Amino acid sequence: MKETGYDTPTKAKVPENGSTQAPQSPRNADAARGGVSELPVAETGSPHMSDMRDVQRSGSAASGGGGTRGLEPTPAAQIPLLEGPPDVTRAFVFPGQGAQFVGMGKDLYEQFPLAKELYDRADEILGSPLSRLCFEGPEDELQQTRNAQPAIAVTSLALHAVALEVSPDLRRQPAFVAGHSLGEYAALVAAGAMPFDEAIVLLRTRGELMQAAGEANPGTMAAILGLELADCEDVCQEAGAEVCNINAPGQVVIGGRREAVVRALDYAQARGAAKVVPLSVSGAFHSSLMRSAAEGMVEGVAKVSIQDPSVPVVANCTGAPIHLDIQIRNELIDQVCRPVQWSKTVEFLSEQGVNTFIEFGPGRVLVAIIKRMVRRSNCVTVNSAETVSVELGS
Repeated sequence: MKETGYDTPTKAKVPENGSTQAPQSPRNADAARGGVSELPVAETGSPHMSDMRDVQRSGSAASGGGGTRGLEPTPAAQIPLLEGPPDVTRAFVFPGQGAQFVGMGKDLYEQFPLAKELYDRADEILGSPLSRLCFEGPEDELQQTRNAQPAIAVTSLALHAVALEVSPDLRRQPAFVAGHSLGEYAALVAAGAMPFDEAIVLLRTRGELMQAAGEANPGTMAAILGLELADCEDVCQEAGAEVCNINAPGQVVIGGRREAVVRALDYAQARGAAKVVPLSVSGAFHSSLMRSAAEGMVEGVAKVSIQDPSVPVVANCTGAPIHLDIQIRNELIDQVCRPVQWSKTVEFLSEQGVNTFIEFGPGRVLVAIIKRMVRRSNCVTVNSAETVSVELGS
């Protein structure tokens, strides 16, 4: 698992000969934007976040990843529109990295012209055969962060589009949408806040920057199970690690330099953690070690086309809904190097009366978490051609 580590984590031995550099700050909230104007200007001339409203936002091939190779935008008719009024009990959710597998989306591509159109479009705008990586691999290439991120988003959005096309019950506007980490991009597209083309290009940029940050600032991640969040924060403080993903009560992912993570896992076990699982990852995602990636995202995020979402998007960094252009842009920067607050997201949705959750994407990671947190929830997984036909009833 490369980014989120939010279900049954993949075991991997954490190397003992970690970096000898001094450990990073044990808390990563101050490593992110903080106040939007504090993020430095990139060497390419990227704007301060506070000045984003003054940045020209076009679909031209911007160096920051906002371009689509001069192609015409994807026709809006490709993705079926949601119908109102909203169903206040319903939310759409989209998974993050770690959900990918070779073969995902192939059945959808072969059976539904709409899915084929979206995969082919992604290949065209990226200038590389992303669909072939999804369908045939090789696995090591698909697992690379630069490929996995757009691949999961395209698969999730193809599933979403086809499901809406063939399932009238799903066309009713949900009360909220949310995505785990990169899944937030799919949620924004589903909510009409970001064009498909630009989301996929920006995700390729995001993946490349995060992969490069992982190489420049080596780190790792690990899951701590059965320990309270406050205890996880304490062991990170003591060890020089950071909390990266708060996925559910008793399921926290930490990250940092390898030796800091090893120490934190020892401390967590001493405090009574039920289980600790090192993760096979290429970097300490959602930590301060990703700050360079967050800074690199500024120009692309400033140039991407953003509209007010037709459905409130629950943000990763806060677990609260965002509605405005500048809120969305700030979120897309912050979420690279700040913790994913998925537990807060699910709690918020439940408190708002949501009890039907539909996950669009490979696997079924998010609904597994939701079922544990919201006991009487109705969770639906749309992850293959066989599952796109959904009947929910009124």
